[in-house]
Amino acid sequence: AWLRATDSVAGPVGPASARRWQGVALSAAVLAILSKPSTVMLPVVLGLVTWWREGRVTARDLLRLVPFLALSAVAAGWTIWEQKFNSGALGPEWAQTWPERVVIAGRACWFYLGKLLWPSPLIFIYPRWEGAALSGLAWLQPLGVLVVLGWLGLRAWSGRSRAGFLATAYFVALLFPVLGFFSVYFYRYSFVGDHFQYLASMGPLALAGAGLQRLLPGARHLAAAGLLAVLAWVTSRHAVNFTSPEALWGHTVSRNPAAAMAWMNLADTHARAGRYPEAIATYERAIAVRPADPDGWNDLGNVLVLTGRPELALPRFARALELKPAFPAALSNQGNALRDLGRTDEAVASYRRALAQDARHGGALNNLGVVLAELGQAEEALRLFERARAVQPDDPATLDNLAGAWRELGRRDEALALHAEVLRRWPDRAEAHANFGRTLLASGRPAEACASFARALELAPLLTAARSRYAQALAAAGRGAEVLPLLAKGVELTPAAFDARLNYGTALAQSGRLEDAVRQFSEAVALRPDSLPARLNLGNAFAAGRRWEEAARAFAAAVEFQPGAVDARTRLAVALVNSGRPAEAVPHLEAALRIQPASAEAHDMLGQVLGAIGRRREALGHLEEAARLRRGSGR
Repeated sequence: AWLRATDSVAGPVGPASARRWQGVALSAAVLAILSKPSTVMLPVVLGLVTWWREGRVTARDLLRLVPFLALSAVAAGWTIWEQKFNSGALGPEWAQTWPERVVIAGRACWFYLGKLLWPSPLIFIYPRWEGAALSGLAWLQPLGVLVVLGWLGLRAWSGRSRAGFLATAYFVALLFPVLGFFSVYFYRYSFVGDHFQYLASMGPLALAGAGLQRLLPGARHLAAAGLLAVLAWVTSRHAVNFTSPEALWGHTVSRNPAAAMAWMNLADTHARAGRYPEAIATYERAIAVRPADPDGWNDLGNVLVLTGRPELALPRFARALELKPAFPAALSNQGNALRDLGRTDEAVASYRRALAQDARHGGALNNLGVVLAELGQAEEALRLFERARAVQPDDPATLDNLAGAWRELGRRDEALALHAEVLRRWPDRAEAHANFGRTLLASGRPAEACASFARALELAPLLTAARSRYAQALAAAGRGAEVLPLLAKGVELTPAAFDARLNYGTALAQSGRLEDAVRQFSEAVALRPDSLPARLNLGNAFAAGRRWEEAARAFAAAVEFQPGAVDARTRLAVALVNSGRPAEAVPHLEAALRIQPASAEAHDMLGQVLGAIGRRREALGHLEEAARLRRGSGR
């Protein structure tokens, strides 16, 4: 369109036609820039092509380029702003000095030309040039670019090699936005990338094609066919690396082991596929390559939470927040780990800190809502889920959580309808099947709930919470014989998952298999030594088998970890009495009463123990207080 406008100015049609074609060219330029910001160099290209055809650029030509230049200036300014303040191209990775940027630009020009001449090896993320690579002899590279441009410019001025200067100037001009003078987020990983030179490569390739035609006038078709055949073969081999994310990132790290971004994306691919052990190992490799990357620490913590190891996840989140204090995603994920550890107040505080940093953070809104729902604050949870839905209306987790809130508020028909809608849109989402099953179970439809839980575990076998609720549904549906094998499979799949051990141990104890239950509770305690439920269940299993000394040790350990746990102290007292040490039980019952002075059971138990060791006057006082408290409560 630009060339038609140029022709019309001097041709028989005249200025009206020129203006129409000028408008078409400008419209096409707008579409080009909207499609890819690197086309901001179009005005330079139009000026070069005009010079190449006419041998000069007139004042009229420059005036016609003004709207193109204005359009490019606006687009360039917006792109620079977007890269810095939206994509986040700020920080030490983009703190190069201007001399360093000049060296990067020169080296990049030769790098891209070299890849056109010999496209091997091709890597999605090339090694990043650091330190020594940007000093000393590296200055020869930008100098070489200037020398070549100057030499070709002089030849073009004298009428020779205008095509050579056009192709070279075009190549450098189209590369200019990605030569390092402006910060681009991708520079965090590499200063060059094959996709940066797609537009720029047209200049040298067109020149090469013209050169081949002149060199081989009689065999140009055969030469072209041969060259295309070779390039097609090379392309087919390289294209294999793009058949899947795993193939792409695996190929990248095999060629560039220092590519932290590739390691991270490979780990994400493993995690999405449910291959958590591989994901953890790959995240750790990514962190080893780039230890100051907060995203790596956060993502590793996430997978550890998913695999039932929140105690190991917490230091990873702490490191992520140390590196990046304003990190609402890490605060939200840290809350998940604290929630799984039973540290609910700390979890709520972490979620609220995340929302203080970003009131529209969908993950924090969802996670805080889940905790509040578990605490019985369903109304507030519902408000949070509705806020999350306003932020991310097409997020399946948000819709599932909203349905869960409706379930807790008794709006089960609405909840079931929303779960069904989620499954219609995301039929392979394991969590959605598990949540549907939970609502079906709460609605008194355990047989249907079993089918939903079974599908959830088929899609994601490591969903520990879904497996536990599936066990409840099986029991409610009269299929209790299937519970133990189901929970045993969970332990087999995730041997380091605390909840899997605890759930299996509980089912074993209820089935009378006390020795097996003790083993599972012991493993759970080893995984999470500060867990009161694990230690209490271990003590209960010993007590059920009348192994009172071992029960006393388990309850004593629980008291040591949580001195304010009344239940642990009273059970310890029972174990001490049954192991023939009633006098040692007295201080624990007295401590329990200091924490809960209105406990009739504790007064009654202390009275009986005191009577057994001969302290009858004190015993009578506690027994009378127990009777008074029971009368007052109507018991």
